[in-house]
Amino acid sequence: MFGNTYTGKKVIITGHTGFKGSWLSTWLISLGADVVGISKDIPTSPSMFNELGIEEKLTHYTADICNLGLIKKIIDKEQPDFLFHLAAQALVSVSYDNPTETILTNVVGTMNVLEGMRNIKKKCQIILITSDKCYDNVEWLWGYRESDNLGGRDIYSGSKGAAELIIKSYISSFFKNKESNSSVGICRAGNVIGGGDWAKDRIVVDCMRSWSKGDSVEVRSPDATRPWQHVLEPLSGYLALGMALSKGNNLHGEAFNFGPRSMKNYKVSELLMDLSKYWEFKNKGEVFTVVDRIPFHEAGLLKLNCDKALFHLNWEANLGYEDTIKFTSEWYYKYYRKNVNMYDLTLKQISEYEKTAQERNLAWTA
Repeated sequence: MFGNTYTGKKVIITGHTGFKGSWLSTWLISLGADVVGISKDIPTSPSMFNELGIEEKLTHYTADICNLGLIKKIIDKEQPDFLFHLAAQALVSVSYDNPTETILTNVVGTMNVLEGMRNIKKKCQIILITSDKCYDNVEWLWGYRESDNLGGRDIYSGSKGAAELIIKSYISSFFKNKESNSSVGICRAGNVIGGGDWAKDRIVVDCMRSWSKGDSVEVRSPDATRPWQHVLEPLSGYLALGMALSKGNNLHGEAFNFGPRSMKNYKVSELLMDLSKYWEFKNKGEVFTVVDRIPFHEAGLLKLNCDKALFHLNWEANLGYEDTIKFTSEWYYKYYRKNVNMYDLTLKQISEYEKTAQERNLAWTA
């Protein structure tokens, strides 16, 4: 997989205790990487990081990315071959409650990671993950391209757009000169679902918490549409970009969208009904209840155009909508209702994902 790019290589992941960070850590460990994680805390309870016992399988640092001195010290000590920057304040609702923390973490934190990598002594590939929310969303029907305007109406979107500007300026100022040993790639993705997410104000998480207790889930916006994708989809893109950067600098400084291959968007209500099929509801009316409480602005539609990733990385999404639903609901169902080893189950889903990609002859499976 990935041309054995990560086998035996030291890989730093910031935000490794989060949902996407836990999946990425598990996948990289299975690929034979020496994983080093940096996070300020365990962000949720329960957490995928704890449930899978990931701390025992990597080098774990407790550090806030807003602490520049500590971040530089860790990077200088570890001297990574790759760095994946996922650490962020990732919730729109929290950005309204605490805009200062959101901006500090997403903007200054990103700057600190880049500053820490600026004088690294060895060749390293830096993959920075922002969000689809970095785009100035005018809710048009076609997907946003990497060259479209950045920005947003809410603090979270603004922080991601601002982080992108910081990244661009750092690349131009420091990472494109002869003294730099690093290559930088930027990744944008959104609407990610999958087992192991327990963050608040996320529709799938709310469902699983409620359904595990036999309760109906409360829904704010049942008609909102999203191009849902399983967490392994963008992660395969991040890893493919890291592989491409390690082979040459022709993509150095480029940004890439990673999204689902299906052109069809699904309403929240459709997603819930499909997920509920795995939970043995006798009455469909028990699946969700619509409540009239939207305390902050939520975009009705935001989708990405991923042609650039297809052209330059030969990357495309692997799973159809049905498999995305199956992977997600089965993970949670077995967690709440079955006594199984969740690390083994997660590895099994990664293996199934890889097998499906091999059958489709996707480029990164070589």
